[in-house]
Amino acid sequence: MKNSFGKYTRERVSDIPFDYNDPVYKAYKEKVPQFIGQAVYIYSFEKNRMLFANGWQELLGYRDEEITLLKIVSITSKRHFNFSNELNDKSLLFLKKIKKDLEAYSFTIEVEKIHKNGEVIPLFSRVGIYKSDAGNILEVIGISERIHSRKLGNIMQYAAFGPKTSGFEETLNEQLFHELRISRKEKEALKLASEGFAFKEIGAKLKVSQSAIEKRLIPLYKRFNVKSMPHLISFAYDNQIL
Repeated sequence: MKNSFGKYTRERVSDIPFDYNDPVYKAYKEKVPQFIGQAVYIYSFEKNRMLFANGWQELLGYRDEEITLLKIVSITSKRHFNFSNELNDKSLLFLKKIKKDLEAYSFTIEVEKIHKNGEVIPLFSRVGIYKSDAGNILEVIGISERIHSRKLGNIMQYAAFGPKTSGFEETLNEQLFHELRISRKEKEALKLASEGFAFKEIGAKLKVSQSAIEKRLIPLYKRFNVKSMPHLISFAYDNQIL
């Protein structure tokens, strides 16, 4: 499959780094928490450029002053590139429709990035709305750290967070077309199934209906081409989902 940027990514992501002399950069350097092992950026859709970056040389080999959002997007590994950009696109398009509490929304993804030296680095990354005005997204913040405990499989793992009434993750589940993916809520239900709980018991534990659990798990049979729950669980372990 050819790697390509989504429409939203093409239109909104630039190759412009932050400016050390920008008062906004200086303010964020004092304000934004910086932790060892984490890399962070703040990107302005209003100014179409980075406002702040820290920790990228340690994580991916790029100096903070040379990292751009286009570079971060572009250095995604081949097998994760299309889904990562699809998730970015679908998430931001969904959030364009939200008019309040935008700063409460974020999404996470486990994704491979290519280090400047060519090494494949598995990352856990979170992207959230950092600043908005009158329902418009002005700035996003991204925080990434290396996954040391395991290598990533072919199955893309992601989650979406926001006010309970938003249906953010549910909407993404309906709109994402890449087959090799699993959401936080699907993985949560599958883990309980792997522990021997029936659908009704899983629903009780997660405080949703049995029908809601069936809607999370049954579609995974077709998505991953398995025939039964034991087969699905075995597939999940083989592909580092569980």
